[in-house]
Amino acid sequence: MSVDRPVFNSNLAALAAISLKVVGAISILTAVVDYLILLVPLNLGNPQWQAAVTTQMIDRGILPLVGIALIFTSLWIESSLRTLPLPRGNRSDMPFWLSVLASVFGALYLALTVLHLSAVQFSTQSALEQVGTEASQASSQLEQRISSQLSQQQSQLKALLQNSDQMAQAIQSGQVPKEIGQYRNDPEGLNKFLQAQANQARKKYQQEIDNRRIGAEQRLKQESWKNGIRTCVTSVLLTLGYSLLGWQGLRRVNRV
Repeated sequence: MSVDRPVFNSNLAALAAISLKVVGAISILTAVVDYLILLVPLNLGNPQWQAAVTTQMIDRGILPLVGIALIFTSLWIESSLRTLPLPRGNRSDMPFWLSVLASVFGALYLALTVLHLSAVQFSTQSALEQVGTEASQASSQLEQRISSQLSQQQSQLKALLQNSDQMAQAIQSGQVPKEIGQYRNDPEGLNKFLQAQANQARKKYQQEIDNRRIGAEQRLKQESWKNGIRTCVTSVLLTLGYSLLGWQGLRRVNRV
């Protein structure tokens, strides 16, 4: 019983080689164009810009690696189609330049790893300072509001204490606490009572401001840590992939 061997279609193999080379070249060029667009306009002094740009470049980093691998595969298919090896002087320089390109990308992503870590650190610090500034502003606004309300309450209550009927109606309707009546002839005691009320309100709202500030700082640190680790691990893997491809290519290119 005979087994039919698959027929090698050289035309189809040549078409596959051309397709892989075209797709690989487009992948590399598309990534390079994306990188250039991301860099415009330059804002190197802004840590947030640095962090955003490095993150997007790293997220797109797999595309050139796939493109280089596809072109190498196309060159292998083309070499398998030849019945005789080409003389050394007639061989294509493309494997060499692809290896150099892979090495350049490896160095680029190594630099992006370091730059991203630095940018994330400065960006996080800047964001934490912004959170602290907003909390301080909220505290200042709270102090101004409480002081204004305290002065207003002092004026209103002093006027009520001079009118027994209005004071009785205000106490009965719940507009003022019953304790106010005992300060009819004690302005100093009234001021202390109102000041104690203001201190309680200040402590309550200040605690809320501090809780919101602490929560915002924790969320910011967590998000920064997670995104930084994810991006840096991806960048390190890309660095290893490009460097390995470039090193192996340069080491073997002269043996082809």
